[in-house]
Amino acid sequence: MGTIYVTQEEAYIGKVDESLNIKADKKTVLDVPLIKVDGLVIMGRANISPAAISELMSRKIPITYLNFNGKFIASLEPDMGKNIFVRNAQWKAAGESAQAIHVTQGFVRGKLKNYRQSLLLAQRRYDLDLNSNITQLSNAIASLDQAKSINSLRGYEGAGSAAYFGCFNQLIRVDNFSFSTRNRRPATDSVNSLLNLGYSLLRHDIQGALNIIGFDPYLGYLHTERYGRPSLALDLMEEFRPLIVDAVVLAAINRRMLAPKDFITEPVSGAVSLTKEGLHLFLRLYQEKKLSKFKHPVMQKQYTYQESFEIQGRFLAKYLLGEINQYPPLVMR
Repeated sequence: MGTIYVTQEEAYIGKVDESLNIKADKKTVLDVPLIKVDGLVIMGRANISPAAISELMSRKIPITYLNFNGKFIASLEPDMGKNIFVRNAQWKAAGESAQAIHVTQGFVRGKLKNYRQSLLLAQRRYDLDLNSNITQLSNAIASLDQAKSINSLRGYEGAGSAAYFGCFNQLIRVDNFSFSTRNRRPATDSVNSLLNLGYSLLRHDIQGALNIIGFDPYLGYLHTERYGRPSLALDLMEEFRPLIVDAVVLAAINRRMLAPKDFITEPVSGAVSLTKEGLHLFLRLYQEKKLSKFKHPVMQKQYTYQESFEIQGRFLAKYLLGEINQYPPLVMR
């Protein structure tokens, strides 16, 4: 089952025996054994009983609250993992240390290489000319090893992202959707609305994996410290963005699973969000992608993307603890 997404307005989430029971209009709409639950995401104004919260926390299952547009509101995390040695190593590497620069290079390299691979695949599949953008990405990747500071790595990350999103509209192969630039708060077009929602869901999953390992998700390296921001979760999710979220968004659009009728626009702010039916479809696609298997390039075994969140986190812990010499980002070639 994995992550449970509750989108029903005024739903009630309770614990019945060893199951998580979700009711709406006094009727049970889902009853799932807790042993099958990895995470709970509440979108909107559902209620949850104290017994259910207590049980989820005791089982180390995080709860995340999002609004209907997918904007992160809050999370309820179980007690941090007991591995104080991981947190100690994480904090010692903070700042402009050689370790911090190395892992930041890894996060950015993974993201940009996966961006480049996405463009190469799209170029072959759709007979597009994306050579200029691919070259810009290659140049940014080649510069990473020469970077001496995290700020310079941020610069290359920004240049590579600009090259990728500069041709993102060409990856959209239907007439009734388009993309011009990234916008976030709020998303004012359908494509950005989907990207923002997907990144919020990914953040929830990565933060949960980091918490299991014993990291403090609020201390990152690429992302600076900011009150309430899980910077390490944002760092680690970089390499996964194109592999999971962007892939789901493009598939939903290009396979015509979502149409303009599946979106609504808030008249005052212009914020665009999915209808209830569109949201359910997108959540299903995201969940299916998370549970799809691939051959991990380092482990050389089949894993789901959901399993790979923790695998990459454990690679990060091993590097910071000095057990391996390099952090290997997840790169799909």
